[in-house]
Amino acid sequence: MGRDGLPAPGNVLIGMVILTPLRTTCLNQLAFRNCHIPRYTLWWERSCYVRIRLMDPLGFDGAWLFSPRIHKDGRGQFLEWFRSDELDRALDLAQANCSVSARGVLRGLHYADVPPGQAKYVTCVSGSVLDVAVDLRTGSPTFGQWAAVQLDDVSRQAVYLAEGLGHAFFTLSESATVIYLCSTSYAPQREHGIHPLDPALGIVWPEGIEPILSDKDAAAPTLAEAAGQGLLPSYADCLAHYASAPGPQQSRPGRV
Repeated sequence: MGRDGLPAPGNVLIGMVILTPLRTTCLNQLAFRNCHIPRYTLWWERSCYVRIRLMDPLGFDGAWLFSPRIHKDGRGQFLEWFRSDELDRALDLAQANCSVSARGVLRGLHYADVPPGQAKYVTCVSGSVLDVAVDLRTGSPTFGQWAAVQLDDVSRQAVYLAEGLGHAFFTLSESATVIYLCSTSYAPQREHGIHPLDPALGIVWPEGIEPILSDKDAAAPTLAEAAGQGLLPSYADCLAHYASAPGPQQSRPGRV
């Protein structure tokens, strides 16, 4: 656990449980010792070494944490922060967003009607945020559960969220720049929100920092109210939508 009761970079907070991957790697065999099972992909490059890529599940179907390999030298750093072939299904890029937020700003909890919904791929390019995903799909075995991970400009990790999941983030640094890729364009008539401070969700936000919400987010319904109004996506509709989506695109590893 890091400062302010937050998950340290590289750790994932699910409910009140920290999941820290422990892994042992060799060329011909991978041994895992986890409370959850990461998905590894091996690439054989012309330089004849194995590249290990890691996508960690965030506790429920449709939420993944991507940990890039960062190449460092005297010039600086290089990394691939997004690769379509790392995803279980293709992310059809329709819109790219950039959000600059001051310390304490809490954006969310946002989601869209399914279909078509809006899948997101999120990373923090400057500063640090606590990024939160919530399963809002009625009928899901993990309905109402949430997972949180710190995204920052050190680990350069990214989060993939499938359609039907709610998304929010809390700015931890004095300023943070978050960018995210979206599978559909913004459509106000399909966009909804849940109050991020809903006690029924029980999301553990940072202590000692007063959250700053927009008027729209502060007026959002609770999870129970949204469910009662029929505003939440159903798990069955989401599964049908996932099944209709194309698989991931195959590509070669990039070069530094």
